[in-house]
Amino acid sequence: MATAAATSVKLTGELPGAVNEKCYAEIPLHSPGIWGLPNPSLFLDFNLPLLLLQLSVIFILTQSLHLVLKRIRLPRLISEILAGIILGPTMLGKIPNFTENLFPQSGEIFIDLMSKIGYIFFIFLSGVKMDPKVVLRSGSRAWTIGLLAVILPVASFASLYFGFFSQDANMHRYRQPAAQSIFLIQGLIAFPVVASLLVDLKIMNSELGRLALASSLISDLISNLGLTIFSTLRIGLLAEITTVISVQSFVLLLGIILLIVFTVRPISLWVIKRTPEGRPVNSVYITWASVCVLLAVILVDNAGLNYQYGPFILGLVIPDGPPLGSTLVDKLETLVSGMLAPLLITYCGMKVNLVDLYDLVFLNWVWVMVFFCLTVKYASVFLPALACKVPPKDAAALAFIMTSQGVIQMSFYLNNVINQTVDGETFSMLTASVLLIAALSHFCVGTLYDHTRIYAGYQKRDIQHASSNSELRLLSCAHRFDDVVGARKILDASFPCKESPLSVYALHLVELAGRASPVLIDHQLGQKNTSGVARSQKMVEVFIAFETQFLGSASTHFFTSMSLPRFMHQDICSLAFDKLASMIILPFHRKWNQQGKIILDSSNLRTINNNVLDLAPCSVGILIDRQKIKRLASQSGNESSMYQVSVVFMGGNDDREALAYAKRMSRSPELQLTVVRFVSWDIDVRENQWDAVLDAEMLKEVRLLGQHQDNIVYREERVKDGAETALIIHAMEEAFDLIMVGRRHRDDLQQLLGLNEWNDLPELGPVGDMLAAAEINRPVSVLVVQQQIVKNK
Repeated sequence: MATAAATSVKLTGELPGAVNEKCYAEIPLHSPGIWGLPNPSLFLDFNLPLLLLQLSVIFILTQSLHLVLKRIRLPRLISEILAGIILGPTMLGKIPNFTENLFPQSGEIFIDLMSKIGYIFFIFLSGVKMDPKVVLRSGSRAWTIGLLAVILPVASFASLYFGFFSQDANMHRYRQPAAQSIFLIQGLIAFPVVASLLVDLKIMNSELGRLALASSLISDLISNLGLTIFSTLRIGLLAEITTVISVQSFVLLLGIILLIVFTVRPISLWVIKRTPEGRPVNSVYITWASVCVLLAVILVDNAGLNYQYGPFILGLVIPDGPPLGSTLVDKLETLVSGMLAPLLITYCGMKVNLVDLYDLVFLNWVWVMVFFCLTVKYASVFLPALACKVPPKDAAALAFIMTSQGVIQMSFYLNNVINQTVDGETFSMLTASVLLIAALSHFCVGTLYDHTRIYAGYQKRDIQHASSNSELRLLSCAHRFDDVVGARKILDASFPCKESPLSVYALHLVELAGRASPVLIDHQLGQKNTSGVARSQKMVEVFIAFETQFLGSASTHFFTSMSLPRFMHQDICSLAFDKLASMIILPFHRKWNQQGKIILDSSNLRTINNNVLDLAPCSVGILIDRQKIKRLASQSGNESSMYQVSVVFMGGNDDREALAYAKRMSRSPELQLTVVRFVSWDIDVRENQWDAVLDAEMLKEVRLLGQHQDNIVYREERVKDGAETALIIHAMEEAFDLIMVGRRHRDDLQQLLGLNEWNDLPELGPVGDMLAAAEINRPVSVLVVQQQIVKNK
């Protein structure tokens, strides 16, 4: 027999009422192969090949659906639920022998176990990514919305249940526990679900995203605390020894929490201390953390509570972020969130039967309860948000975000099916409601909140249109210490004085790891973050020295942003928007060493710069810093004590913005400014007349200043095409320390004819691209300027 040839596990057990009699059950695991079987169809009688086939079918179908549905902005959750419904009794399960052959009841336990283990680790990682301190740091707006989003629905649901559904005349006693569970689960606001939605829509770092994360975290912790207390009391009620059992259960739960906190927390801190800075945690500790997750499930489950509370509490205790939190997420995230946790959703979908429905009266009540709960939850978020002066459109989007549902609700519904609190019909309706609510929330938030317009400016926020004696506000961004050194040179050249003060907002950008919530640390408020402060301290000292040097005329404000790279541009634009900055100074994505060789070329930094250029609420300057490059021996004797700055001027908004900034710099007695205007030999009839007037007016001001200031030189160069322009600009590389150029020019500009065709870096424009060439090994820095893009409403 084929079964005898297969690897098997024997289970033994005594039959009830039998004396010394045992039964043996063989569980065939491994197949001897198709060629070793008398009938190839017997291949599916072995559990391991069957499980692998089941997983392959599930993930192929899920991925195929997601490829289609993501084009209409539906989240992955929808594909996972639909895949389960398609494979379940609603559709393919109707085919004769389909379920018996591919998903037999005897093999269901393996998918069930894998999905439960995946969900356990998903909840654990959700706890690791949470920062409980965010609750303490959250403002009154997040606290108000978070608290009322829990209190108002619970009060409404309780009044409706005890006033209507608890009466036997309105609902059969058999159905009352199901109604109670529906109200409890519908009242949940799950932080992992909210975080996943915000990441999908790419608004996690926006003002709305941060408010949603803080509010949902507060709501999640409060609702979990309430559910824990309710579950503890319920144990006593079911045992009919209310006081004794409830007290015992509560004491046991409290003991488990204290055990986790006072053992895991110190051990975690000990592991962090033993880990060298900048290094990941040793894999041995990750293994032990995984074992602790399983032990926490055993402890909490034996206390009579839902098994998910154990890993959640354990995750909260472990410090988030690097090195321990980030390493746990890096090691486990792909397998857990990419494979095992979604399996639970598809497994729930496979239990949905939307065809064979019998108790239609109660099912109608289920939809009434879901609609009522959804309406109350929406109002409980929307109205407090309006009261907290959140704009109506953002308040509506926030309400949809916090009423969204996902894997957390699905897990609770599945537990109720297992506990026989709800039947299969009710579960089918509730799963369908999760699908509809998730799709509705995703679509409505995407429609209401367009993050590409949030930083759009409708008033002038640039240097050209600011008064020459007004305060100049600059936002300087840095990823590395070298970026700060390069920016310091530009700030020194800006020469703040009492007649024209300078306010600098410095932003250190740190890549987020092992944390769900982005963090913006304002160092003026004394906020502390272990990893952020350590890496930012040297940068802070540079800006403090700058403020001290120009005491009374310069002020500095330092921030650290910990965020995902794909969201960093939102942090930059948001801070510039809030602080009314006139210009953002970004570091170029390439770095040179002293020998003039490129040591860094980051595509991530380039993407961040491109996104900022598209969304910035003010002007933007990309600083190409080469001051580390040593001068050649032939050039060292020609060094001047004056800081040589040049502006390449060809006309247009960006050139005028660069020249406006240079005019402010020219107040420095230690700076020599040379304005080089490139003029075409031919008369340009295609030039915009208004632009020509503005260019002439600004150049006139520069020439007038040059008559009174010895450090300003103006000259014109006549050129036929881009080739002649390139020759002159390359000759300028040896004469100047800083060259300022505009990013955008007309495509048909005669002075740049032919250069656009060789533009490798469009974000720098043709002139900036030429000056950013890798082969330039002279210590000339370049500031490529883009004036604010004013968008109409």
